[in-house]
Amino acid sequence: MAKRRKLSNPLALAVMATLGEGRPMHPYEIAQVLRQRGKEQSIKINYGSLYTVVQNLEKHGFVEVAGVQRQGNRPERTLYGLTQAGAVEMHDWLADLVAVPQEEYPAFESALSLMLILPVDEAVDLLGERARKIELQAASTRAVLEKLRDDLPRVFTIETEYQLHMMDAEVQWVRGLLDELKEGTLSGTAEWRQWHETREVPQEWADIEEQVKDTSAAERIKEELAKLNPPAAE
Repeated sequence: MAKRRKLSNPLALAVMATLGEGRPMHPYEIAQVLRQRGKEQSIKINYGSLYTVVQNLEKHGFVEVAGVQRQGNRPERTLYGLTQAGAVEMHDWLADLVAVPQEEYPAFESALSLMLILPVDEAVDLLGERARKIELQAASTRAVLEKLRDDLPRVFTIETEYQLHMMDAEVQWVRGLLDELKEGTLSGTAEWRQWHETREVPQEWADIEEQVKDTSAAERIKEELAKLNPPAAE
């Protein structure tokens, strides 16, 4: 299980990683470096809040003032460097993110959990629209990735490669779901249509609700997964 950290904003980790290269920088320069390296494609970066992120890192002892930069008549800029505690936090935080799957709540997953509210045919149209848009996005990303591979070692493009694989996987899954919806082979589709036509809860659904009223579906799934994946011995 991942350790609860003092800071959770991935932008803070990106700042520490940038400073971890060994050169003190001021927040504006850090923002420039992140932008030049295209990190906003993988990390939600609000450049306006970058100064606040740096202040929070300083508050927790992960970065410290390393000097002041003066350039002509421009205002002085405070340079920051990574502390030893920051180097440890950066390493441990990144190691957790790489090794330990996090419980996340993607917007599309949330939408799928509530999709029964939509009529079946409308859901089919919307899913088809989503698949087409992702296919276009994937095609563009694939073209960019091929160009980047001509200029950069692959190690610098693995996050883009991952994004592309995730898009391809989502399209494949959505297309499969669409086929089942159109063919009526997805279990529960008939009751889904019935509910929208009559606005009465199908008896099959009422029976299921009665069976699981004391245990949430999420809890049941976790219980079954725990049986398949018992915790490792200390």
